[in-house]
Amino acid sequence: MVSVIIPTYHEERALPGTLERLFRQAGEYEVLVVDGGSTDRTCELVAHEARVRRLHAPKGRAAQMNRGAAEAQGEWLLFLHADTTLPDGALARLNASEQDGSIQAGGFLHQFSGSDWRLRVISFLDNVRCRQSRMIYGDQAMFVRRSLFQALGGFPNQPILEDVAFCEKLQAVARPVLFAPPVVTDARKFIQMGIWRSFVRVLLIILHVQFRLPILPRVFFQDVR
Repeated sequence: MVSVIIPTYHEERALPGTLERLFRQAGEYEVLVVDGGSTDRTCELVAHEARVRRLHAPKGRAAQMNRGAAEAQGEWLLFLHADTTLPDGALARLNASEQDGSIQAGGFLHQFSGSDWRLRVISFLDNVRCRQSRMIYGDQAMFVRRSLFQALGGFPNQPILEDVAFCEKLQAVARPVLFAPPVVTDARKFIQMGIWRSFVRVLLIILHVQFRLPILPRVFFQDVR
């Protein structure tokens, strides 16, 4: 079984579409939404949804995803951003991989919604990076076997780049696989911030991670809603 863990914070705009697409998936899975203190309608949207287990944790993706993982029952843990949708057949594919010991963790290729060529370029470059480094970022629907996740101690309790820090530990013991077709992330936040500004922001994060540049200021990672 796959445990789909969705950390949320003020995601009333994106979450309904993500859940609608998720519930179309075939296969055996459970859905855990872990809220970090939303004051909008996020919690209300899932309060009466029988197919969702609603949990709470202190705000921060690391704490929220670790909370979901602690309650999960599946062989696979799949961490899904609230504004990202899975390709058809993704969960059934993971179900079928449960007995394949060569697959311990991985993620999906990535693309943004919409047809703006600049967003396609950003996704292309990010996928090239991921194919070469196998460094799985959070918006790529990272998945990992529950036993391995527990053995590695879960996501480090840090406010930013928890996905990168975990994947660094992961790569020491396993080689993540990369699945296609890609997941699709709502481009709204990129457009709201400004596409080129967002591109530079992503590039600086990649350089920061790949070349161990000095820590970027916390404001650099501010929420965009």
